[in-house]
Amino acid sequence: MQKEVSGMDTIVLKFGGSSVADNEKLKIVANKIIQLYNKNHNIVVVVSAQGKTTDKLIKEAQELSKHTEDREMDMLLSAGEQMSTAKLSILLNELGYKAISLTGWQAGIYTNNTNQNALIESIDTSRILKELGQGKIVIIAGFQGINENMDITTFGRGGSDTTAVAVAAALDAKNCYIFSDVDGVYTTDPNKIKDAQKLSALSYEEMLEISSEGAKVLHNRCIEIGNKFKIPIITKSTFNNKAGTMVSDIIEENTTKSIVKKDISRISIIGNGIIRNIENIKKVIQFIDNNKLEILELNVSESKISIVFKNIIDDEILDKLHNLLISKNPTQ
Repeated sequence: MQKEVSGMDTIVLKFGGSSVADNEKLKIVANKIIQLYNKNHNIVVVVSAQGKTTDKLIKEAQELSKHTEDREMDMLLSAGEQMSTAKLSILLNELGYKAISLTGWQAGIYTNNTNQNALIESIDTSRILKELGQGKIVIIAGFQGINENMDITTFGRGGSDTTAVAVAAALDAKNCYIFSDVDGVYTTDPNKIKDAQKLSALSYEEMLEISSEGAKVLHNRCIEIGNKFKIPIITKSTFNNKAGTMVSDIIEENTTKSIVKKDISRISIIGNGIIRNIENIKKVIQFIDNNKLEILELNVSESKISIVFKNIIDDEILDKLHNLLISKNPTQ
């Protein structure tokens, strides 16, 4: 199937490893792509390696050598994403939708010379635009680019998120969707706290704070790029059609959005303008006192209250704080 593409919005879709783990899941991904393509969008897709492919490749390399060279590891690990792109392209073409798979370098993604944790320096979009101009769905291998020596580089864990948002910025895309096996960003870990609530919207700053505290939702660098170029990032589930969470430059003052437990003795309370929410700061201090918790450090910044406790903090404390600051908060 082919269509006219002039004047249409471009959207970027990123699918994580769990979304493309096997052929059945690839079919689910293909159907989501087709639904959006048929709504008259130019579609660019970024994919991760399938399932645990990257971990498997690392393990196999370490069985061969205890001192693997970074350049060779980048050459090896980039193959996982290339396999995913080719398989998805094969499937879409079989379903009657013209698609083409591109490696990072074929997509014009140029990086610095750092292996394993490369930074994108520029993107030449001419090949992507050429293929879109022919009505094709363009599928790009995430997590990778090429340096000035024409060597493959990779971006580190979560790097496909960075690929997706950087490509969206280069194309001036309308939105960048990050699909995974979770359906958005929650006020706290929903696997631990039953009253965790999905957030409909977050600012870039709030999302950056949440990610920096260890929540595995979005790669930090992709949020920074989204903020710089004002590309709305929407996190959604591959496996249902529920509304996700939009990350953009919205600002909602004095509202607690998320409570994140990092490691065993640190909890962070996150929300724009939290430093001016005196009532919540008082509640937190009173909570610490009432529960006879000993703290080593308490820091308050523009968008975060960070507490380091003297002892191990269990999930019951996280649950109580969530109930105090969020579950009974009428704005949530």
